[in-house]
Amino acid sequence: MSTTTSRAAQPAKTRGGPGTPASRGGSRRGKLGVQNAAGWLFSTPFLVLFTVFMAFPILATLLMSFTDFGLRNVTRPWEARFIGFDNYVELFGDEKFLKSLFNTAYFVVVGVPLTIALGLVVAVLLNNGIDRARTFFRVGFYAPVVTTIVAVAVVWRFVLDPSDGLIAGLFSEVSLTAPDFLGSEALAMPSMIAMAVWRNVGTVMVLFIAGLQAVPTEVREAARLDGAGVWQEFWGITVPLLRPTLLYATVITTIGYLNVFEEPFVMTQGGPSDSTLTVSLNMYREGFNFFHMGYASAMAYVLFVVIMGITVLQLRLLKDNTE
Repeated sequence: MSTTTSRAAQPAKTRGGPGTPASRGGSRRGKLGVQNAAGWLFSTPFLVLFTVFMAFPILATLLMSFTDFGLRNVTRPWEARFIGFDNYVELFGDEKFLKSLFNTAYFVVVGVPLTIALGLVVAVLLNNGIDRARTFFRVGFYAPVVTTIVAVAVVWRFVLDPSDGLIAGLFSEVSLTAPDFLGSEALAMPSMIAMAVWRNVGTVMVLFIAGLQAVPTEVREAARLDGAGVWQEFWGITVPLLRPTLLYATVITTIGYLNVFEEPFVMTQGGPSDSTLTVSLNMYREGFNFFHMGYASAMAYVLFVVIMGITVLQLRLLKDNTE
């Protein structure tokens, strides 16, 4: 009888033992809890910095866009008067803002296709057409990306100077007078676009080179065996396989050009006659020159909505082709 009782009691002792599934599940949950705690601990510095320097300013700017926040409210922000959507209504009746919106759209519509096309051409040449000094050319094309805007401005002012610049010297060789590129309303924005393309084509080139190197060589060889020429191979094989890269390059280039600020700020200060005034530069003026901070905040959120809308549209149009 005692033997039967001890045998019956034996499983009860082992059910809660350290090797049972229940104990393993408990230890697994304990390890996950420790890992989660460690993850939150290591994430805390980023979360604090993000909250203080990103999340809080974003929310504060949104609230400011519904007020008449100005210079007098910097030390007494609680005295700012809530005015609802008046800033947004005023924006779309402001000729200067509409002018800056048009200039930004012009910059994007012309600059983005030029940057993408030139970056793709350079990437194809560096990936296939140039065998010697390939690294040298890659570094050369990418150098403007990491060059400061001040250095870029000095170079481009020398190139575009109508009296002593590089282009002026070329014109003088054929007894012609060089136009004032930065002083002409018709030529100032194309000059800004040319400088932006020159600065940013290196980034697009690097992206496309990475995409080209991911294209399987077997696919290209099969196309050549089927009698495909260079252009047929490029448009029928290379471009379709580069669509994910094309999507990414187009989105980030468009976002960057919609936020264009440095080029007109350094080169023309928005002139002549606001022909190079962009939304970001206009926002800077309203907020930090005239201290209309509530109005500038509304301008920032209009630009944010425009960027979001265009980005979503690009993702929908180009993503359908990449699936």
